Amino acid sequence: MPREISQTLDRGLRLLELLAARDQGQTVTDLAEALDVARPVVYRLLATLEDHGLAAVDGTGRYRLGFGLTRLSGRLLPVLRAAAEPHLRVLADDVGATAHLTVADGDDGVAVAVVEPSATSFHVAYRTGSRHPLDRGAAGKAILGGRRPAGQRRRWYLTAGELQEGAVGLATPLGHGQIEASVGVVTLGRIDERRIGPAVVRTATALRADLPGATT
Repeated sequence: MPREISQTLDRGLRLLELLAARDQGQTVTDLAEALDVARPVVYRLLATLEDHGLAAVDGTGRYRLGFGLTRLSGRLLPVLRAAAEPHLRVLADDVGATAHLTVADGDDGVAVAVVEPSATSFHVAYRTGSRHPLDRGAAGKAILGGRRPAGQRRRWYLTAGELQEGAVGLATPLGHGQIEASVGVVTLGRIDERRIGPAVVRTATALRADLPGATT
């Protein structure tokens, strides 16, 4: 039986996606053409989004995302962190390395959850909130790899010394349709790729299953 959906809400969400796609903003005409609806419909949707702080218009009449989205995303992170930490704890203790969940934020990756192993003498200190370019380090490269067509992705990405001298990282794309992220580990010295790679992939799979809106 087909699901019933709200056409107005669907259009509003599609409108947000269109606003997110272009930093320079878009006109009502551009948005109406993209949604294949009349301009008055777009004006009503934009007015509603503006009232909730989710859209804003500049002096040239172009619309952009509003700062209200920052409030919503800030509330999402604690939920994401709470879901990730139990899986990262198992991974960190299993492989004896610091485990982390990193999400994309523009051109950077940001560690939103970090768990250090509980039974090792030495491990890499990696702070929650650590930020680095996506093209440096295993976590960022795994996120970039997740953007490629399925047949062109690696199972995991391995780097050495790109963010910290002597540190080796291994990460895999989270593979979630709505959260662009990677799961990875970082340690000193060498990584047993044949053992740790599959463990990281298993962790990403388990975490993805615990999050709503996951894709395969």
